[in-house]
Amino acid sequence: MLKKILLLFVLTNMVWIASAQDEYLKAESEDKEKTYLGGEAYDVTIYPQKFKAKKPKNVIFMIGDGMGVSHVFAALTANQGKLFLNNFKYTGYSKTQSASDYVTDSAAGGTALACGVKTYNGGLGVNKDTVAVKSLLEMAEDKNLSTGLVSTSAITHATPASFIAHQSSRSKYENVATDFLKTDIDVFIGGGLNHFTKRKDGRNLLEDLAEKNYRVETDMDKIATVKSGKLAGLTAEMHNPRLAERGDMLPVATETAINILSNNKKGFFLMVEGSAIDWGSHANSTIYVIEDMLDFDRSIGKALEFAAKDKETLIVVTADHETGGLTLTAGNEETGMVKGAYATKSHSAVMVPVFAYGPGAENFTGIMDNTDVHKRIKELFLKD
Repeated sequence: MLKKILLLFVLTNMVWIASAQDEYLKAESEDKEKTYLGGEAYDVTIYPQKFKAKKPKNVIFMIGDGMGVSHVFAALTANQGKLFLNNFKYTGYSKTQSASDYVTDSAAGGTALACGVKTYNGGLGVNKDTVAVKSLLEMAEDKNLSTGLVSTSAITHATPASFIAHQSSRSKYENVATDFLKTDIDVFIGGGLNHFTKRKDGRNLLEDLAEKNYRVETDMDKIATVKSGKLAGLTAEMHNPRLAERGDMLPVATETAINILSNNKKGFFLMVEGSAIDWGSHANSTIYVIEDMLDFDRSIGKALEFAAKDKETLIVVTADHETGGLTLTAGNEETGMVKGAYATKSHSAVMVPVFAYGPGAENFTGIMDNTDVHKRIKELFLKD
């Protein structure tokens, strides 16, 4: 009887962890009118378009999960006609279909961007035959470049995991956490602490990370002070909360990662995900969408601030897919008011935007497959 009770407890705990991981999919909009009324606009700097070479030494790959063209224009309107994205002269579109579905999920969409292959929905860092494929991050490691991941979601969630893990299913979160220890990634900042500590195998991966000389921190204020070395910043048990509670976690984490990675004179690769754009879209909440779009744009601003001074850094901004089928039915650039309407609470199949700034940015124009975004970064950045 005791064994049955213990087994029931373990299974219940596992189900709770899994359901907490995907709770955002059940979010209901508190924004019944689907209207963002406007707020105080932040200033945007326009940077020079002068770079040292035709090819980059560093790449910052920024993924707005669920971000379509309407999401970008909603944010542009909300910030009264200006975004840091205005700095990106070169733009294109990415087709997001997976190997299995016309409408992709984040695992297949992320894998296409990270690894350059089309895979089935749910596949993580593997091809459609479940064979592991190296990601841009792993290729950068092979060249002794510094590497990093930053996300508002759990760092074990589909998009960041696509760059570091190789699993047949995105739901194998604890396996994904273990995959971090198989790499030499220098910096990762995001949620997902429970997948490193509250595990069915009883391991505490924080101890393993410490043995590999990572500084392990769970407080964002302490994380922000780190300037060098290896950093594992696990900022939430699962996903980080909404903007009102998490504050400027994403812009600060982006700046922190750049500060650490830029110590490597050979160069670095960093992926930054604005995860909750997707979640606001699943909830059909224009307010939620815009607050996270603007948060993501301010994080882009941190990357631009570094790239404009460095003059050897390529920034590519895109999405893994569009979520919500968002359209805008009213707005006002003077006040920042935006009214949205939605076709679905799920992902859609429409193309997503691609923006590029820095050496080689001119290669990211026209209509591309999501795998082409990967290939163009690889060609510019990692080919000898």
